Amino acid sequence: MPKILIVGGGYAGFYTALKLEGLLRHGEADVTMVDPLPYMTYQPFLPEVAAGSIEPRHAVVSHRRHLTKTNVVTAKVTAIDHATKTATITPPVGEPWEIDYDIVVVTAGSVSRTFPIPGVADEAIGLKNIEEAIAVRDRVLVNFDKASNLPAGPERDRLLTFTVVGGGFAGIEIFGELRSLATDLLKYYPTITFEDTHFHLIEAMGRIMPEVSLKTSHWVLKNLAQRGAEVHLETQLTSAVGGVIELSTGESFETDLIVWTAGVMANPVLRNTDLPIEERGRLRVGADLRVINDDGVVLDAWGAGDVSAVPDLTGAGVGGFCVPNAQHAVRQGKLLAKNLAAYLRGELPKEYFHKNMGAVAGLGLGEGVFQSGKFAVKGPLAWLMHRGYHGLAVPMWERKIRVFSVWILNFILRRDIVSLEARVSPRVAFETFASRPKPPVPEKVAP
Repeated sequence: MPKILIVGGGYAGFYTALKLEGLLRHGEADVTMVDPLPYMTYQPFLPEVAAGSIEPRHAVVSHRRHLTKTNVVTAKVTAIDHATKTATITPPVGEPWEIDYDIVVVTAGSVSRTFPIPGVADEAIGLKNIEEAIAVRDRVLVNFDKASNLPAGPERDRLLTFTVVGGGFAGIEIFGELRSLATDLLKYYPTITFEDTHFHLIEAMGRIMPEVSLKTSHWVLKNLAQRGAEVHLETQLTSAVGGVIELSTGESFETDLIVWTAGVMANPVLRNTDLPIEERGRLRVGADLRVINDDGVVLDAWGAGDVSAVPDLTGAGVGGFCVPNAQHAVRQGKLLAKNLAAYLRGELPKEYFHKNMGAVAGLGLGEGVFQSGKFAVKGPLAWLMHRGYHGLAVPMWERKIRVFSVWILNFILRRDIVSLEARVSPRVAFETFASRPKPPVPEKVAP
């Protein structure tokens, strides 16, 4: 029975495994999926998780619960030797081991792409996983608690200044959601006014959200400005040492939260493989999702999602390739499963072709934008479209029900504003008051 190894359990990997479970006949193939996390993260929900509008666990999908026919391994693939068809598995506890395979599917996703700007690695946080979104939410809530007890001054200003780097969809969405959260929090903190909160977004290009029209992007800028958020266009971050933001314009200010959303890059695990990689570090694949090199197809190797340079046959992709987003990764994963089943049965694989359905973004409660071609929707209707689309797009019906339920409850009861930052060091309270053995009493020495 052929052994299929899926490297990565994100969008593309999860959907590949899920669809293979429905397509493969009993005994047709043995499928193993390896990922360091036990769940798939639905990343479009991360801004709303950070804003307290979605329960964090509802934005992730358990591998083991929903992949009942797949061998799920919670560990890292740290090397792939396709010449010998072996991969090195490194678990969080224990020694690494090698696994044999007949077909490898590389869907390892992407990681945050950063630049060697002083202070960024030490001070900033990304927005690629659920843990980061939770940390961002807790930081905002805790900073309001701290600032409410301080008089006006530099320390209070620093706690209430929040910075986002990157003006793409992810950056604008987290920026708008955090601004919305901060505005809602003011009713609970009478010592903090709207003017006390400061929001800065830094974008190196001359515009934001290249996925929408220029006119729509201008509306977003105007909307954010009216809500008290400042966008710095054609501006580069030059330093973030100690939380002191220094910009290429000469402007400088202190901040206690820096969210980095300025791009992604292919998972570096590809550097430890003998598979062909293009100049941007992505796996070289053809339109049918088979890995290719200069000589043609690399047998028994497939790839999809952010880690792969998949040709965009519509001609709309940047540089001729599909952009790294959920819309492509999900559909590529589904097609990859169909192509694998066809390949096992001696049939030809199909090429990936998908026209962009449009772009939709949430900018906080009641604010959003939708763009499809020249057609655009702005405001509350676009916000409802955003929630409707992503609420239905999140995998598995049990997750959809949980998400919609929380949205309905939040409409009635308001969003949850409880911070659980203490979870990072949960034993502090116990250790503080725990009884300890008394030191031994020294024996008396006889005179």
